[in-house]
Amino acid sequence: MTVEKPSYHHGDLRAALLVAGESVLAETGMEGFSLRRVAREVGVSHSAPAHHFGDTQGLLVALATEGFRRFLASMQARQSGCGTQDAGDMLVASGLGYLDFTTASPALFKLMFGSDKLDVCDPVLEVAATAAFDHLAQDIARLRGVSPYEDATAMADVMASWSMVHGFASLLLSGRMHNVQEMDQPAREAFFRQVFARVID
Repeated sequence: MTVEKPSYHHGDLRAALLVAGESVLAETGMEGFSLRRVAREVGVSHSAPAHHFGDTQGLLVALATEGFRRFLASMQARQSGCGTQDAGDMLVASGLGYLDFTTASPALFKLMFGSDKLDVCDPVLEVAATAAFDHLAQDIARLRGVSPYEDATAMADVMASWSMVHGFASLLLSGRMHNVQEMDQPAREAFFRQVFARVID
């Protein structure tokens, strides 16, 4: 019996390959990731991904780009739901969105911030990554009343905030924060707020 492969429109196949790529990345890590494996996951020929992404690095760049877009959206969503325009609360909400993305998409998080397989000079990836950084810079500008791009002290606040939340996310993801991982979601968020308050005071 012949098994029919699914038929995709051009845009649909690209989207399906990205979904499959994230799934494979989560399952195998970088060690087992390949275009062939992703194609098999979708049920298309092994050459199909090359038409959209060129090579494995191209697919990884596309995944990281999508990751940064979702990362930014996660931070913005938390801010939209925080119910205040207070600068400190908005910054903390952004940090909680950072953690939301990390725990929801750990494979993408590791790819975006820890892989040497990316072409970090890719212009589309650079735009997406820069937009996420600019979001934090805007949060600090709101808090300090001056643009970090114009004030070295404010930029130091950007780096301190980023380092703190990224370190918290990374330690949480690696299972190193046992006491925090045992907390329920509200308690964990309350604890994070206490930690982050040390940066924004």
